[in-house]
Amino acid sequence: MPAQLRKAVFPCAGLGTRFLPATKAQPKEMLTLVDKPLIQYGVEEALGAEIPDIIVITSRGKSSIEDHFDFSPELEAALEEKGKMNRLAEVKAISDLINICFVRQKRALGLGHAVNCARDVVGNEAFAVVLPDDIIMSRVPVLKQMKEVHEALGASVLALMEVPKERISAYGVVDAEPHPYAGTEGRLYKLRGMVEKPKPEDAPSNLAIIGRYILMPEIFGYLDKTSTGAGGELQLTDGLRNMLADMPIYGYVFEGTRYDAGDKFGYLEATIDYALAHPEMGERFREFLKNRRF
Repeated sequence: MPAQLRKAVFPCAGLGTRFLPATKAQPKEMLTLVDKPLIQYGVEEALGAEIPDIIVITSRGKSSIEDHFDFSPELEAALEEKGKMNRLAEVKAISDLINICFVRQKRALGLGHAVNCARDVVGNEAFAVVLPDDIIMSRVPVLKQMKEVHEALGASVLALMEVPKERISAYGVVDAEPHPYAGTEGRLYKLRGMVEKPKPEDAPSNLAIIGRYILMPEIFGYLDKTSTGAGGELQLTDGLRNMLADMPIYGYVFEGTRYDAGDKFGYLEATIDYALAHPEMGERFREFLKNRRF
């Protein structure tokens, strides 16, 4: 059995250009989805998988992420003085949630480069990677689903999602064969290869890689040997493809609904569904939508 999975890397150094002008002066990861910033959903997912150590890859202008997860004595004192104990508990929980550290990526040179920035903190152990703008609503946290697969197989696991043919060229796509797992069919696949953003007619399958990974520490060595592409960027998919030549990688079709909250339309979809599921405002919002004239 592999060592306990304890660390999750959150690449947050990108410019968030798809969400301009909202992200001109604030990190994309701090955009609010109902009542929490995007990154907090991913952090809570990691905690749901009993992964307590969070490594955030940041860049200039991202200090609000650090502030969000820090202790806030002035705010807590003000809430306590006003008797807003529920809100106080929520605020304190944010700073108490996790062990967190921040690593600077001085230049945004691709997802593979961002992951490589975490190598000294990760060390020689398996770790998760969470892309904060991939929001996943699920009964069981996706990282927990993937962690169980990783512990059973002792290998890297990528989150997979079935994607319509007309949208497949926006994703990394796997060439894979079904692999039996816990009595299920069509959930677990052993990868044979992967292609980044293929044309629909060239896609090896309809299974796309989305923003959750559990990686063996050997990935760092393969990233070191991977050539950079356009713009000098180091792509994680290229490093994984090189690693696949020497060691197994699996893909898991997770149970849940994924939203691309780094895209304006995906963000709106997530806002509606999370608002409907919210324990305090869900029913009121549902009635609002019913009575709304479109």
